[in-house]
Amino acid sequence: MQATSDKSINEYFKIRIDTLRAELPIPFDLFFKTTAHMVTYLRAGDHLNAEKFKTLLLKDSGQHFYLLESDRWAYRHFMKEQIQIGSLSSSEKAHLLRASALGFIEEMFEQPDVHKALDDAKPLIQDFVDVMESDPATMADLISLSSHDFYTYNHSLDVSIYSLALAKTLGFDRPHLEELGLGALFHDIGKRLVKLEILLKQGALDEPEWDQMQRHPQFGLEILVTKPNITPGIIAACFEHHESWAGNGYPQKLAGDEIHPYGRIIAITDTFDAMTTKRSYNTPMTPQASLEMMRDKLKGRYDPEMIKAMTHVLFTQLT
Repeated sequence: MQATSDKSINEYFKIRIDTLRAELPIPFDLFFKTTAHMVTYLRAGDHLNAEKFKTLLLKDSGQHFYLLESDRWAYRHFMKEQIQIGSLSSSEKAHLLRASALGFIEEMFEQPDVHKALDDAKPLIQDFVDVMESDPATMADLISLSSHDFYTYNHSLDVSIYSLALAKTLGFDRPHLEELGLGALFHDIGKRLVKLEILLKQGALDEPEWDQMQRHPQFGLEILVTKPNITPGIIAACFEHHESWAGNGYPQKLAGDEIHPYGRIIAITDTFDAMTTKRSYNTPMTPQASLEMMRDKLKGRYDPEMIKAMTHVLFTQLT
């Protein structure tokens, strides 16, 4: 490590060390955050040797490495170059794309300005759509990399990835894919207004807690309608993803085609991700068991044609 920096923390942004590669020079300075200071870890043009990189991968929590805010574009360009390298396998590309996305999403969800967060998220969704169109194998690997642990950032990213894959199978064009991807990424934005102790509670919610949790689509609507240039599709993704095909969902009890297509898609992908990820109070189900339950035991909650398409996404594209 080298000299400390006197810049404010606001002049940096976090990255995950697994978005870099061993022996590959970086085009920006890399900083390490200590308790009291930001320390220059690598200079632009330097690289991590393979042994050091392996050690850092085992230790990094995603909270210690930073770049200057002024290098954000350079980092984004660097990541795009790595993902486009022909020598990388589809699984390596998927890992890089997911790791860089998770670092960004954590930062994005800490952003108090929702409109800025949405604007900042657009290039990320565009990257996913680019990969989906140019390299379907990498998109399949992204789906298979979905997290086994349920955290807000992981869940939001995975729901967005699943939703993009499902919408692509359903024939959505690029503008609608990008809009849906954003809506899926922010589908739970209303949970910002749910009490933290309810969100973090281990175990079942009591009736008053569940009543408040069920209001998060309305909270999302309240947040989004005050922002300029938020499309009706993004609003529908947030407000309608707990509606039910049979008409017994919430908050409006819409039924069938009354529910916006984005709401119907995210109803499936949100439930599927919740069922297949580990939480403190449940054991994750396998993808096949989850989809069978949604198709059979929960029949009536979801658009049946979209459930069929989800089967194709999970068990055709990935084989």
